[in-house]
Amino acid sequence: MKLVQEHRFLLYKVCRLYCFTEADRQDLFQEIVIQLWKSYPGFRGDSKFSTWLYRIALNTAISDLRKQGRRPSTTSTSEIPPSLPDMTWPGEEEQQLQQLYAAIARLSDVEKALVMLYLEDKPYEEMEEIMGINQNNLRVKMNRIREKLRKMTKEAAYGIR
Repeated sequence: MKLVQEHRFLLYKVCRLYCFTEADRQDLFQEIVIQLWKSYPGFRGDSKFSTWLYRIALNTAISDLRKQGRRPSTTSTSEIPPSLPDMTWPGEEEQQLQQLYAAIARLSDVEKALVMLYLEDKPYEEMEEIMGINQNNLRVKMNRIREKLRKMTKEAAYGIR
């Protein structure tokens, strides 16, 4: 499917967000592609294809993790990648990035999805379509998530638990 190939990096991000081992990422990727294939006849084009794809991918990832019982530990940060492979961060910025990854790993499945969409610069209208959460609730959730991440990264910086 050409559209899946064009948007594969979105799928990789979802898989990386919800799975920490390569085998789990590959399994989840295959499951998402299967769900996209099954759901494609129902795609009416009311939204952008990427919006629809995100919704299917995130729903599949969350339900697959729950179904398989493969929840990653929310306290272990040893499996979190220290940085993005194609980027290098000098000194302090690298440490801050690692703290942010660790904090994101401790969020709930829905919170992780919202952070990913936010970092992708998705507008709240599109986030509403993808997540099925109205914009007012999204704004409240995002403010709470920002504060939660701020607190967790501050605690990590000062060694507070």
